Amino acid sequence: MVEISAVDNDIAVIGMAGRFPGARDVEEFWQNILAGTESITPQPSGPPAAGILDGADMFDAPFFGYSARDAEVLDPQQRLLLECAWEALESAGYDPAACPGSVGVYCGTGLPTYLLFNLANAPGRVDLDQDGLAVMMGNDKGFASTRVSYHLDLRGPSVDVNSACSTSLVAVVTACESLLGFQCDMALAGGAAVNVAPERGHAHREGGPVSADGHCRPFDAAATGTVFGSGAGVVVLKRLSDALADGDTIRAVIKGAAMNNDGSSKVGFAAPSIEGQAEVIGRALAVAGVDAGSVGYVEAHGTGTRLGDPIEVAALT
Repeated sequence: MVEISAVDNDIAVIGMAGRFPGARDVEEFWQNILAGTESITPQPSGPPAAGILDGADMFDAPFFGYSARDAEVLDPQQRLLLECAWEALESAGYDPAACPGSVGVYCGTGLPTYLLFNLANAPGRVDLDQDGLAVMMGNDKGFASTRVSYHLDLRGPSVDVNSACSTSLVAVVTACESLLGFQCDMALAGGAAVNVAPERGHAHREGGPVSADGHCRPFDAAATGTVFGSGAGVVVLKRLSDALADGDTIRAVIKGAAMNNDGSSKVGFAAPSIEGQAEVIGRALAVAGVDAGSVGYVEAHGTGTRLGDPIEVAALT
């Protein structure tokens, strides 16, 4: 057991839940990481491979008070967020139906492919004139967090966060800021992305972000790109001092964070810049009060791409 003491700005991770390709929960996901399991599925057409999420079409509708009809028009991404939010609170040791204090929700979802490739192409099954409002509210990104707050009766801030590939991490940072500003006493943060038509995904193009052979090789000379997939993850956060006082199980401690934007000082809209990356890394280390030499693990963006990896390494250096 590790002795933990609280610093004013420390945030504790006290619970978590997730669904990933090849893993039904975070425990199975961790075992896959330890074993070096590559949970990528080859594709017969379209892109060479994708991270397919088993069970993304399943939903315990009655448990959350949905009729079969209402569940049918609800984006699988929002269904997953609901389930993961409930499981994350249980993981933290709290009854999702009776959480103490003010609980905030900060989440985001991806492109609503369910609306684009399923509901919009279902004549006779979905009447957009009659079901239009339900379809809109069930698939618009702006209702994901408030849906969680509604069904779990959570009374803290409920904010949808969207920043493309960094959505879930920015949701965590935003939740931390809310906790430190005493806008809530506990917070759920995370996101979900489900591609219901992976065969329509992006194909490899030289210089692009998608892998040529369906394998992701981060920081490897043989890397040709990344592989897109589906999944969901939610963490439960609390001020570390409160978590210690309440006897919560502490899975990790967030020491500090920083966010910025590169503006136009980069080669293209979708590319990062060395200067912007280095600036935000330095600021995060300063906020955390952590020496760069003590960092033992780094998670990078643009993983496995010939453009992204060298920029990440240069910025870290």
